Amino acid sequence: MRTIRIHVDLPLATGAEVALPAQAGEHVARVLRLAPGDPLTLFNGDGADYAATIRSVDKREVRVQLLERQAVARESPLRLTLAQGVARGEKMDLIVQKATELGVARIVPLLTERSEVKLDPTRAEKRLAHWRAVTASACEQCGRASLPEILPAQTLPAWLATLADDGALRLALLPEAESSTRKLHPGDAGALLVVGPEGGLGERDIALLQAAGFHGLRLGPRILRTETAGLAALAALQALHGDF
Repeated sequence: MRTIRIHVDLPLATGAEVALPAQAGEHVARVLRLAPGDPLTLFNGDGADYAATIRSVDKREVRVQLLERQAVARESPLRLTLAQGVARGEKMDLIVQKATELGVARIVPLLTERSEVKLDPTRAEKRLAHWRAVTASACEQCGRASLPEILPAQTLPAWLATLADDGALRLALLPEAESSTRKLHPGDAGALLVVGPEGGLGERDIALLQAAGFHGLRLGPRILRTETAGLAALAALQALHGDF
């Protein structure tokens, strides 16, 4: 029987008894229909799983007893940052979910020259909270005990201004580029991968990226949709240089 893994934004310690947050408790009690004595695993992003058992279930809360802490080693040795032009609707959710499963360390939602999605401050905050919930759910499924970092949505120039000269390989997916993933040699600092939105990267975007030391990367002869391109590149990088 598959062990149920639940992400909770709580401090966890062996031997402690904790009340699950309301949403997690409702999921355990009403969706999964777990009962006192049933086992489950909690994690909070600190790199470990906590074996637990349900102590009580009632209308107000679900309480669990933490039994054992086990370090989880499922993070890729290749540190990858996906800087993704914000895609419309559920496509962005898909990208965030699958990038998490593929082991990405950081996701940066970018607003670029051809971005069709407009985010005012209130909507941007709500989308960030939603994307972080998507990563937590993806980690529950894929077994990661460390959540990838998701930065607030920002313009391409604003993000480029924050980059440190840390030796990370800087890549941008461009259909006309000549370099392929086989020719790359990421170092210990990993790689930054920029993917445009539905309309691709514009001329101003490309000029800014080139000035910041980014190199064009081509995946093959076919032009991929934004929700496919970044994920395909991440999978290729992991297969050639990571932990696949």
